[in-house]
Amino acid sequence: MGADQWQDCRTECRAGGSAVKDWWWFEATSMRLYRLIFVVLAVAAGLFAQEVLMVVDEIPAMETLAAQFKARSNVASQIVRQTEMPASLARYQTVVVYIHMGLNQEPEKRLIEYARNGGNLMVLHHSISSGKRKNLEWLPFLGVTLPTGSLDQDGYAYFEEVTFEVVNLAPGEYVTTHDVRYDKKVQYASDGMGGEKGYDGFSVPTSEVYLNHRFDGPRTKLLGWKWTEPKSGRTYMQDTAGWHMATGKGSVYYFMVGHSAADFKIPAYAQILSNALRGPGRP
Repeated sequence: MGADQWQDCRTECRAGGSAVKDWWWFEATSMRLYRLIFVVLAVAAGLFAQEVLMVVDEIPAMETLAAQFKARSNVASQIVRQTEMPASLARYQTVVVYIHMGLNQEPEKRLIEYARNGGNLMVLHHSISSGKRKNLEWLPFLGVTLPTGSLDQDGYAYFEEVTFEVVNLAPGEYVTTHDVRYDKKVQYASDGMGGEKGYDGFSVPTSEVYLNHRFDGPRTKLLGWKWTEPKSGRTYMQDTAGWHMATGKGSVYYFMVGHSAADFKIPAYAQILSNALRGPGRP
């Protein structure tokens, strides 16, 4: 059948017969339905896109972590400075904060708002540090105080270029167990109280440890750390290397390890952080 004959046939079909008219109605309706399905799927893909936003002031370490997220969870990451944050954070399944220096007031407010409105906020390493004391909302929002005073008075302190051990305090939690391969047993007493017992753990070489984070509210303790100060010979054990808490409709994770890119290459730790992308209770 030639093109002209086919066009004549289509014209005649439109002109006669209820069955033919019904066929044309079905054809048109089907096309509209296909378009609607396509739009719905496209919108759904955008809403549920698994993407992480990293708000940082030190990029190389986060490039390493982003590579771990991609390899372990097939999740893409967007790395920005706090002055470059997108207009809306709602589309991101997780927002990671890795700010060493000052946290500006506007990003501070937006990060808090993101978590309280249902987001999954992951706070890393020096995002809780003495430089954040000047922020009006940040440390109170996280429920953490960094006590002043000397170390002998249980004041906040940090030590660089040290090797310490991290232990799993929550063997029943998805974040600290799913596909996590701990490579040693560590003798540990929770917050240094009572007798020590063996915990699954791993070592963090040539890194930085923070002492005396004081919790001001409830949270789930996930990781502890153990370190011996060489001058005094005193061994510290504190349940502050990783925790989770609910806030508003959302959640906050904090993980202390992360002084350099090398820390994010530790297999057990990289897997723990990848597990936390899903948020609490989402295996």
